[in-house]
Amino acid sequence: MSRVGLVTHPDYQKHDTGFSHPERPARLEAIAKHLQATGLWESLALIEPYAAPVEWITEIHTPQYVQHIAEACRQGVRFLDADTVVCPLSYHIALLAVGGVMAAIDRVMGGEVDCAFAAVRPPGHHAERDRAMGFCLFNNVAIAARYLQNRYGLERILIIDWDVHHGNGTQHAFAGDPAVFYCSIHQYPHYPGTGSREEQGRGPGRGFTLNVPLPAGSGDTEYMAAFEETILPQARRFCPDFVLISAGFDAHQADPLSAMRVSEEGFARMTEMVKSLARECCEGRLVSVLEGGYHLNALAHSVARHLRTLQQPS
Repeated sequence: MSRVGLVTHPDYQKHDTGFSHPERPARLEAIAKHLQATGLWESLALIEPYAAPVEWITEIHTPQYVQHIAEACRQGVRFLDADTVVCPLSYHIALLAVGGVMAAIDRVMGGEVDCAFAAVRPPGHHAERDRAMGFCLFNNVAIAARYLQNRYGLERILIIDWDVHHGNGTQHAFAGDPAVFYCSIHQYPHYPGTGSREEQGRGPGRGFTLNVPLPAGSGDTEYMAAFEETILPQARRFCPDFVLISAGFDAHQADPLSAMRVSEEGFARMTEMVKSLARECCEGRLVSVLEGGYHLNALAHSVARHLRTLQQPS
């Protein structure tokens, strides 16, 4: 079996968004309980996160924005926008979320695990350079890509985003960068309104953004076809040195925030295809990062299938 790491920490549940908010601590509680009940927890290498230094956050976000988040939390501000809620601890937990992904990368690059899943919150892919949105404070995956480039000197980073919502923040962070290939498959039209096929990057980065928008009601068949016919051929041509997944599980057929019909088996098949790509191109180096997924049972079961698939022998 492949050695799979799991980033987890009880402080992630201290990001208090309120009982009725979709992105709530119960998400991670449901994942942990299911992994423990199925015995999968004991087979994973637990990875301790650390608080990311602010210097890494400002690789993607402006210093003024980082200070704004810190001050808002310190002053007890509750809403950063209509959807994005914080509490006094949220700034520090957001640093721990970024650091969790960085810790996973460290373990993979050090050869201690083959790949890893970071069960972190708050999520990140909607966070813009100077704006929180869509439940997201700091863009965990985007910062991780810069970490791979600048800490480890890797030249080509692939980000595959299968959250049901388009990752506007991640796309915008790398729109002009040919060293980061951002691929998103998502419901369209849907929040946040970006992610059309015409959005392909700009300047030297044109052609290194790939959006595969799918209509509401799409399920396993449509997702598999998109991966096999569009995403994987282009990703293979890019031939990454490392693969990051923005692993949202809100395209599940039971999720309340989408109208898609992906099953747990569908997520497993997507995982196997991306894992195979990483094996072909970069010795299997892969870190997936939790984004969305708001039906607790569907989220927990989908994450378990994702992890079991990552564990399968290469």
